[in-house]
Amino acid sequence: MSAWRLVITEPLDGPANMALDEALLLSRLRGAGPPTVRFFGWAPPTISLGYAQPLDDGRIDLEAAARMGLGLVRRPTGGSAILHEGPERELTYSVVAAAGDFPGAETLLETYRWIGAALAAGLRAIGAAVDMVSVQPSDPAAMPAFCFARTGSYELEVGGRKIVGSAQRRQGVGFLQHGSVMLAAEPERLTRVFRGERDPLGGMTTLEAVLGRRPPFDETAERLAEGFRQVHGIELSPGGLSADETARAGALSREKYATAEWTRDGRAPGRAWSTAGASPHPTLSPAGRGQG
Repeated sequence: MSAWRLVITEPLDGPANMALDEALLLSRLRGAGPPTVRFFGWAPPTISLGYAQPLDDGRIDLEAAARMGLGLVRRPTGGSAILHEGPERELTYSVVAAAGDFPGAETLLETYRWIGAALAAGLRAIGAAVDMVSVQPSDPAAMPAFCFARTGSYELEVGGRKIVGSAQRRQGVGFLQHGSVMLAAEPERLTRVFRGERDPLGGMTTLEAVLGRRPPFDETAERLAEGFRQVHGIELSPGGLSADETARAGALSREKYATAEWTRDGRAPGRAWSTAGASPHPTLSPAGRGQG
């Protein structure tokens, strides 16, 4: 099994965060970078849309979001929207790996299960009695606007309420999965943003609600990293970004994730960064795959 890199970054805006995740994926596909677990936050608080999620169906109040100073970005992964409240209320994780990095890495559901098991161990170490949900039926027509309104296969719940939501993109022999771990929530803001949901809080919970305290970002990241080590026996060591990863992330942020074209309909102007130089293997899925 490969040695793994742990990257913990300072809060970034939406385009920078999504660009960095894609740069890490491209690096792994070329064999230039190791499999990587990243923990990060957002500044400003940002709504991230699923890759294929409509922007203009009226279920997300974009005007209210703008008035509140929220950022907006479209993810490379599928699923539904998440309001990333910043590191005080939410920790976002991403995992980048390729076939051979762990047993089942080439399989969508096994990848969800492998990552979910590590996250569950980390949250249990904090004191949360989390359960990993079994395989769920997939019905794209029933996809809610808000990720935490529904729990997908191998996602995590406490007492029947979702606490971690995840989405994935598979490309070539590799994948990017990222997701949201809810430390706390701001109910009024969620209700205003996700006006198309009857009760955006009805199916979710947070670590603060479960534990009676809000674990800080750093404590949560440390426990989750240890979950990967203990459950899977991997060598997960702190590391930085290569010069190439940093440069590619900057270009992706400017030329793709910060553009109106990408935000509006998931089409990047100019160079097709998502496949250029990535891998000699065919793309398994041109779109992201998500659950919640």
